[in-house]
Amino acid sequence: MARNKRAAGTARPAAEAKPAVHPEIRPGQSIELLKELHILTRDGQLNQDSRRKLKQVYHLYQFIEPLLAEVLEQHGDLSLADHGAGKSYLGFILYDLFLKAREAGTVYGIETRAELVARSRELAERLSFPRMRFLDVSVEESTRSTELPERIDVVTALHACNTATDDAIQFAFAKNARFVVLVPCCQAEVASVLRQNKNASFGMTPLSEIWRHPIHTREFGSQLTNVLRCLQLEAHGYQVTVTELVGWEHSMKNELIIARHTGRPRKNAMERIEAILAELNLNELRSRFAC
Repeated sequence: MARNKRAAGTARPAAEAKPAVHPEIRPGQSIELLKELHILTRDGQLNQDSRRKLKQVYHLYQFIEPLLAEVLEQHGDLSLADHGAGKSYLGFILYDLFLKAREAGTVYGIETRAELVARSRELAERLSFPRMRFLDVSVEESTRSTELPERIDVVTALHACNTATDDAIQFAFAKNARFVVLVPCCQAEVASVLRQNKNASFGMTPLSEIWRHPIHTREFGSQLTNVLRCLQLEAHGYQVTVTELVGWEHSMKNELIIARHTGRPRKNAMERIEAILAELNLNELRSRFAC
């Protein structure tokens, strides 16, 4: 009995012998990347919060994976530009889950903050993700940069704040992108113009009651911004789908816009934009949403 106790006291628990294997994590995923993204804890564990994050990542990936597969199957190569990339969270996930096991395809992270670009470059090198590129350039510069191909197949913008989403849309138009995937965030500009013109709008249309109260101004401005973006995409020949990222808790903004280029513009899309801007006294935004 004493020998058994001593043996039990000196035995090393199996959990300490090697890192835990979690059935929630897809085979082949980079554990180091998941730690960097705080999806796994530093000791490689999953807690309740990180399980939610992992579920959210896979939920977003299920929308984007078929688009990447379609492009790769048809063209044998793939270029994806993540605009307003920040820490390139989305780009790293897409590379790890989809491109890492393949010999083709490049992810470009476009971000104006030099320190985040430097951090992403270091992480890509450490993870041996050779087909990831990171550019410290503005939107205008990115459309002309020789570091980017003339055509980009997929443009993404995940929680790109305020006008950064519109910048990504303009970049997609310039690069003839086949797919555009957007999760807009912090749409303050339209709400600001609604607020500035509020008194004049009261005499123009009873619809001004929709944004009379400050909280309604903010929420209606956000909704309206995305409606105008969808119309703008349709005017440029994209078929648009709008859905929800269920359970996405990094932001209250969880609207997902997916646009597929068909080359068939919606005939009345620009007319609708013009009519909405006129009706809501937002004529100064015409240049922003014009084709």
